[in-house]
Amino acid sequence: MYLGAHIGIAGGLANAPVEGRQIGCEAIQIFSKSPQMWAGPPIAPEAALRFREAVVREGLRATAVHHGYLLNLASPRSAMLRQSRKAFLDEIQRAELLGIDGLIFHPGAHTGSGVEAGIASITANLNDAFLATPGVHVRALLENSAGQGTTLCSNFEELQMILAGLETPARAGVALDTCHLFAAGFDFRAAEDYGTLIDRIRDTIGIEQVHAFHLNDAKSGLGSHLDRHENIGHGEIGLEGFRHLVNDRHWRAIPGYLETPLDGNGYTRYATDLRSLAALRPRTSGKSAVGRSPRRARAPRSSTVR
Repeated sequence: MYLGAHIGIAGGLANAPVEGRQIGCEAIQIFSKSPQMWAGPPIAPEAALRFREAVVREGLRATAVHHGYLLNLASPRSAMLRQSRKAFLDEIQRAELLGIDGLIFHPGAHTGSGVEAGIASITANLNDAFLATPGVHVRALLENSAGQGTTLCSNFEELQMILAGLETPARAGVALDTCHLFAAGFDFRAAEDYGTLIDRIRDTIGIEQVHAFHLNDAKSGLGSHLDRHENIGHGEIGLEGFRHLVNDRHWRAIPGYLETPLDGNGYTRYATDLRSLAALRPRTSGKSAVGRSPRRARAPRSSTVR
């Protein structure tokens, strides 16, 4: 697994790969704009090019954009759905301009309309978004939820229902958050339990649909349905709970991004968490070769994102 973290862009898009690499990231996740806003300023082609060049220069193996928090593609309210559809299209275009591998997003909450209606809404809106953005390479990744309130996709069956309804399934996949898994009732700390989890994934969404992880320990207990992240080894999952995950051959070329708590000391706690996870991997001699997809180096489009 490629170990990485969520890096801020306050210092500029092109600085995020540098900051990530400085603390030991092999992959980085960013916001392309404020997560509390529906829309952000356009990304200039020059800024996108500098970001892409920095990704290559720093030898990062994978990149992701996390969608903003306002999105709800399952909403039964027309105004909310209209805003969400517009924001999702914008994020796809922004991520594509930056040469991002995966756009990770929370599928949403049905807010009373029911699971079936919520799933149908997400599926239809993804199909519309993909139809409106032909030729795009960034993959939209549904993130599993902790199952709080009416949020959807805390189980693999609901994720699979959405994936099965997509007209262009290659445009989508899944990002699994370890804290959310644990809070939703999936215990993967012991070897046998981890094996059971892998079987569940294989029998529902399929191993090949998992394209990223969020690596977070959990403040709250198993099945609590509370989305409360903790630093690696300091929560209910515990350090050993991540050993099977980071060493699983299924995830050898899959990124895992930290979203663990930070303090006033910059990314110091991220660096500690990355070292803790890296220490779980067997030692290898020499440095692994770092390669990038050819599309990483292509020039951005000549216009800003609208």
